[in-house]
Amino acid sequence: MALPISFTDFKSYSLRLGVLALPILITQFSQAALGVVDAIMAGAVSALDLAAVAVGSGIWLPLYLLATGILIATTPLIGEAIGQNRHDQVPHITQQSIWTAGVIGIIGFIIVSLMPNILNIMGVPANIQPIAAQYLRGVAFGFPAMAVYAVLRSYCEALGRPEPVTVISIIGLLADIPLNYIFIHGLFGMPELGGAGCGVATALVLWINVLLLGAYTTFTKRQQFASTRFFYSFTRPNRAQITKLLTLGIPIGISIFFEASLFSLGALVISPLGELATASHQVALAVTSQLFMIPISVAMALTIMISNRFGEKNLLTLQHVQTTGLIWTVLIAITCMLGIWLFRPQVAAAFTDNLEVRAQAMHLLIFALAYQLFDGWQVNVAGILRGMQDTTVPMWVTLFCYWIVALPLGIYLVRFTDIGAQGFWMALITGLILASILLTLRLRYQQRRLTMLWT
Repeated sequence: MALPISFTDFKSYSLRLGVLALPILITQFSQAALGVVDAIMAGAVSALDLAAVAVGSGIWLPLYLLATGILIATTPLIGEAIGQNRHDQVPHITQQSIWTAGVIGIIGFIIVSLMPNILNIMGVPANIQPIAAQYLRGVAFGFPAMAVYAVLRSYCEALGRPEPVTVISIIGLLADIPLNYIFIHGLFGMPELGGAGCGVATALVLWINVLLLGAYTTFTKRQQFASTRFFYSFTRPNRAQITKLLTLGIPIGISIFFEASLFSLGALVISPLGELATASHQVALAVTSQLFMIPISVAMALTIMISNRFGEKNLLTLQHVQTTGLIWTVLIAITCMLGIWLFRPQVAAAFTDNLEVRAQAMHLLIFALAYQLFDGWQVNVAGILRGMQDTTVPMWVTLFCYWIVALPLGIYLVRFTDIGAQGFWMALITGLILASILLTLRLRYQQRRLTMLWT
């Protein structure tokens, strides 16, 4: 697929990839931990509060992923400008992304605020609805902050400085714990909201994050930021630049939404098999979801590095970066597969004391072995294509593989055969294998196209 790479070049690109990917990985874990903290603290109040927070999160998070997916297109646009040595364009790109984020944030606020009105239509039990509605109204206020934060994060990471985002994400995670406690129990004159207080706390954390990151990018003296200040001479909304952002970003957001929603539907598809099958599926999914943070962090770092080479129109280094990233994709997947195989009993025991659930979860984790390799491959190839500003075709590939192939196959195997919960995992792996093949073919096509254009 790509030209051979020397060990010296591989070592150099690996170091750069690691410098970018490690802070991004910590950021991803910190953001994912917010949901874990909310679940633990709401569950300490009551099972009802935990269920309400779970329902609210299930509604809010897909919209969050859709919005951030759109705005993450800021990264390859800035990366391209840097690769072209057009640093003067970075402030303009960032400003237009912030305008877009403002609109998306307001739309998100309105949609999430209105979601309590359809909880009954969605079949949410009546006793859960009041708490879930209060949670959603609280978290809705954080949507505008989340949107702007996504742009500022892309700005920092595209400049090759993901560290401030990492530090602020950790601060936000630490702040979430006392804020949850205050609004759950009504301390310091605040209303006692129970589990719904997690929504208010999450919104405040999102605002804390964006204000801290905004302050950092404003006042830091680091050269990368000092030469690309975006808050001076804020330009009006520019239709051409916003259209370019949306053309690139909407397919990214939709792709992420398709993939995330498929995994969200897994428990629903398996639920008729009973609580043991559903619980074992959730254990296996929880393990793979945490491990997925590693390849997706590498993919985000690859997007940055590829976008720079794409801007330079340097085909050789672009292919060498790509080769480095995919080699590490395979090595990471093999390491995760080995870890799952060796520690399946301990992993299952960490999630549940039920021996039957443990046994079924250990069985499903065998399917997670193949899952690691193909999921890591497809997400990193997608990251490379994103850096080359190719997002529309990958969106259609995602739709086809996950919703046209994997979901119907999973429903059929679970509901109409005797295979059981493992049928859904077979379907997931089938979709991931197909996505890996099609995205790889798309990458080969793009390489041939760029070879003709640049040589």
